[in-house]
Amino acid sequence: MLGFGERAQAAASTVKPRHVLCLLGGEGELPRLQDAASHAIEQFAAGFSVDTTYSQGKADPNMSRSFGVCWDRVAPNAWTDADEAAVANHKSVLYVLRPPMSADNAVMCAAGALFLVDAVIKAGATAAKGESAGVAHGLARWVALAHEAAAALQSDDSIALRRACRLAFAKRPLAGATHLETVGFHLVGLPEVYVAKAYGSEREVVALMDEVGDQLVQRGLEAVLADRKAQLSYETSYEPDDFKFNPYGIVTIDRH
Repeated sequence: MLGFGERAQAAASTVKPRHVLCLLGGEGELPRLQDAASHAIEQFAAGFSVDTTYSQGKADPNMSRSFGVCWDRVAPNAWTDADEAAVANHKSVLYVLRPPMSADNAVMCAAGALFLVDAVIKAGATAAKGESAGVAHGLARWVALAHEAAAALQSDDSIALRRACRLAFAKRPLAGATHLETVGFHLVGLPEVYVAKAYGSEREVVALMDEVGDQLVQRGLEAVLADRKAQLSYETSYEPDDFKFNPYGIVTIDRH
């Protein structure tokens, strides 16, 4: 019988990540947000679709709690009191979905998701979060990340593009029993990065996570594992059917 890590590794060959986006709006705003999302899908977010099952033209009483645990707590001023108030006062909910994606097209799918969020914000969305990893930013931060991604595309800077998309849709740090963890790196085609709590302060660990995220793109997995004395594993608490399941594994760093 396979152990959990072995089952996860076996599943990694078949499981593919997908984006689920949640956008909020005001009273009677759902049709306008749907139209903006549909236009974005036609223009630059091919493969995405507007969900008609869970989108609704009324408030969801669980949103304040949901956003409360999803706010990015790393970037300075990632959200404001006004952003929190917008969540509390929303009157409509739009979900946008994308079919599963491969590592090869993950970055462009993530860029499409980011530009779609930006477009729906321009059409009047009052809040947004990525459901797949459970991360939310304030409106200004979403727009800034979309601008960074657009500039990276314009200059053909694949590292900067992946970084902007990673910062948009991955969350860190999450506290495990012995390590601080990322979740959502699979949305840009990368393994997660887990760093031992004993490595340093939380700020130091987050800086390392971001540095390793860039290095995985620049230098490749094998070089990072060797340089960081790290291990690649598939021991995860997420089941293969969980949006947070990363089929590319986990890079675990235990020491300097």
